[in-house]
Amino acid sequence: MIGKAKSISHGINDIRYITGESRNKKHPELIYHVKDNLLPCRLDAQDIWDMMKAHAPKGKNVIRIEISPAKEHTEHFTMKDWEKLWNDFVREYDCIEFRNRQGEIYSHKTNLSGSIYSVWLHLESKSGIPHLHAAVCRKDKEGRTNNDHNIHLRAQYAAERVARKRGWTTAMDIRRTNADEVAAGLMEVLRSMPSWSWDDYVAKIRAKGYTLEERRDKKGVLRGYTVGVGDVIYKASELGKDRNLMVSKIEATWQKLHNKSVTELKQNENKIKTQTATTPDTKPATACDRPVIDYSAWREGTSRYELAHEGKDYRFYLPDHVMRLFDDEFDYREMVNHKELTDYAVALFVGMMSVPAVPSGGGGGTSNDLPWGRKEDEDEMERARRCARAAIRKLGKKPKSSIRR
Repeated sequence: MIGKAKSISHGINDIRYITGESRNKKHPELIYHVKDNLLPCRLDAQDIWDMMKAHAPKGKNVIRIEISPAKEHTEHFTMKDWEKLWNDFVREYDCIEFRNRQGEIYSHKTNLSGSIYSVWLHLESKSGIPHLHAAVCRKDKEGRTNNDHNIHLRAQYAAERVARKRGWTTAMDIRRTNADEVAAGLMEVLRSMPSWSWDDYVAKIRAKGYTLEERRDKKGVLRGYTVGVGDVIYKASELGKDRNLMVSKIEATWQKLHNKSVTELKQNENKIKTQTATTPDTKPATACDRPVIDYSAWREGTSRYELAHEGKDYRFYLPDHVMRLFDDEFDYREMVNHKELTDYAVALFVGMMSVPAVPSGGGGGTSNDLPWGRKEDEDEMERARRCARAAIRKLGKKPKSSIRR
């Protein structure tokens, strides 16, 4: 789901557009009223604007908001469902505040729920894809101006929070997935190249249907590049594991790929010889002998998570239900150190770190006599809970309320 917001000064034009009264809206029959707040019933665009203008500040007087969930998630939505989606979004939006590294607030919460607004459902004329439009007064009913600092991030974070709670795909998930697909395509190009050549690399990428734009300095030295798929543009630093497709690393990546190919052939030969020499009475592998899940590769139903560990940047793909558990356990709205706690729990979960087992919770007794790591009969959720408990035991929860003045 995608959330967008912008503070604007042409409130009446926006209200006419979302209500279908604008001449620029070709299909007003595909617009449906969802909800009004602090407004009388059955007002037209001018009346809504007059009510807002009486309270709004000069200049940027209206917050324009658009919410676009995936069509498959709202296929059977009633108008009540759309209203609930808007209410959930507003609740998350109003909870967001921004703090610096010292924990001091530099961008306060808003009060959209206590402000005049009008919400309308639009359907695209060709695709039928639904999305919500809303116009919100910049001042709430108490006369306080709604903060529009980092307004685009507030909408994005609120939409992603709502989507995660509903188990939906977020805009960030989609971009990450697409970025991984593009990176895989670029790696295929590198594997197909018998020798390294930047010009050959560029030509092969463009032949695949991607766009590639070079970034050179005043002396003509190549400093970076971007790869585009349709209207979506990715920087090289966004692609590949450990940013290995950047200009400064790409030749080394090509060398590793081709050296690895030779190494893999030798490893496969040794593996075949070992399997041939194994007797029929060999003891079958236990659950502990089985390969550990590779969380560095994207799979369906996973979300990307990046963290820095011992001076290096890592990217992992954790199951969505595990990320939801960490999000709920280390709620960013309640804890100053939510990022540190999540990083620590993720590092444990993917096996980057090893620590003794932690208390399982409840009345007495611990599991300190058990080795850390995945147990034979333990599912991912139970292991994620153990990682979360270990993070809390190590770092402790630091509530935001404890640093407020």
